[in-house]
Amino acid sequence: MPGTAATGGPQSVRVDSWAWAVRLFKTRSAASDACKAGHLKVNGERAKPAQPVKVGDEVRAFVGGTEHIYIARRLIVKRVGAAIAADCFEDRTPPPPERTETPATVVRERGAGRPTKRERRLLDQLRGR
Repeated sequence: MPGTAATGGPQSVRVDSWAWAVRLFKTRSAASDACKAGHLKVNGERAKPAQPVKVGDEVRAFVGGTEHIYIARRLIVKRVGAAIAADCFEDRTPPPPERTETPATVVRERGAGRPTKRERRLLDQLRGR
């Protein structure tokens, strides 16, 4: 059968179909829209929805405000359970940077008027200035 590997699976799969099947997106149309918007890249190049993904390709997905980096380990076309889908890719996303502690916001009572010089100095001290 042409187009299948010796293992019985396909040699390449559409990037939108693969991203949906491994649960990067909730719907295939959302994966397709992400491709059209430039949020999916295959091997560093902007991907169209029908671009093929092969085993070993790097797929970068901009999801939820952060970029995730995946390496395709197995190609699937149909959506499967989360445990099986996790075996189909290797997540190489770097850990997020550590959050720095920010001082609490200071809220003055409504109608309290302008702060005095002493109160302003205390507020600046609380804010870390």
